[in-house]
Amino acid sequence: MKPLKIFFDHQKFSTQRYGGISRYFANIVQDIKNKPDYDYQIGCLYSPNHYIKDEPQLLNNKLGRSLLQSKYGSKTYKLNQQYCKYLINKGDYDILHPTYYDPYFIGRNKKPVVTTVHDMTHERLPEYFWAEDDLTHNKKLNIAAADKIIAISETTKSDLITYSDVDPSKIEVIYHGIDIESPLIYQEIPGLPESYFLYVGDRSGYKNFYRFLYAFKALSERYPDIEMLLTGGGAIAIADRELISRLNLQEKVKHVNVSDEQLNYLYANAVAFVYPSLHEGFGLPILEAFKAECPVILSDTACFLEIGAEAVDYFSTYEVDSLIATMEKTLMDESHRKGLVAKGLIRLMDFPIGKSLEQTYDVYKSVV
Repeated sequence: MKPLKIFFDHQKFSTQRYGGISRYFANIVQDIKNKPDYDYQIGCLYSPNHYIKDEPQLLNNKLGRSLLQSKYGSKTYKLNQQYCKYLINKGDYDILHPTYYDPYFIGRNKKPVVTTVHDMTHERLPEYFWAEDDLTHNKKLNIAAADKIIAISETTKSDLITYSDVDPSKIEVIYHGIDIESPLIYQEIPGLPESYFLYVGDRSGYKNFYRFLYAFKALSERYPDIEMLLTGGGAIAIADRELISRLNLQEKVKHVNVSDEQLNYLYANAVAFVYPSLHEGFGLPILEAFKAECPVILSDTACFLEIGAEAVDYFSTYEVDSLIATMEKTLMDESHRKGLVAKGLIRLMDFPIGKSLEQTYDVYKSVV
């Protein structure tokens, strides 16, 4: 019997070197290689993405890189988009699983579509996004075009039903998963502070990063040796830098670029990982922290309550004093930190990546 061929388009592979969404799709690709009943194609002539660097790409050679890497961004995206249009017209696949919400394939694709909705933050908190951002409109078109929709949490499913006209029967909830069996690889980072809180990822408005800064400022006045380490999300931007300077935290808040192995080391040595977002769709770094035996502090937003369950400390999302108190408790009580680590390791067992992948294959089979 001919393998079921899944076409993953270029979008997040064109725009992310690292990132949760591109890694989500790369995990499916890697697993399909071990599934004789499945095949795949990635719509990239060239991609800067780390997770698919070993995948065949026609322009991933010296000449192609010399032409495209200096123009990283729109030129790569447009070239890969044209290639995807060619492959869609050719139709040599069974299912299209777009990697983001650009609706370019609508009206061109003749095969079933599976769309993953990672969150509904733009719909839920529109005041935090640029008025000209077309993501909400494009996502709406994708939702309408999809034969099946994968929602990565019950919170995301609920938001989908609330903020769109989607038929609930089209939605399947599939949690993100993580490799819970292979031991982590750690790479030491010299010169780390003795005691620090860790923040991972983007720091844009709905991420609640500034409220975290204000809480850290108050805490650092009581405990002068504590520091804050940031990783991911790009270098500290001008507005962030201005607030850090105004709070006189220049010597205590630092950004570091790290590999996956170094990130594991950051988690493992942190007082706690703090994830203060106003809203998320899932929160994969929570699982990363659990596996690295790092205590976790989360805002009490719906998704985090769903994913973190009883294994984390929560603070009231909009209250700085609540965050200060939660951070202080974690900082000062070693037995409490150990208890959080133990609970995190137990909660981690609920998110094996194998289960996530098998449920994804079930969705694929259901649309063919």
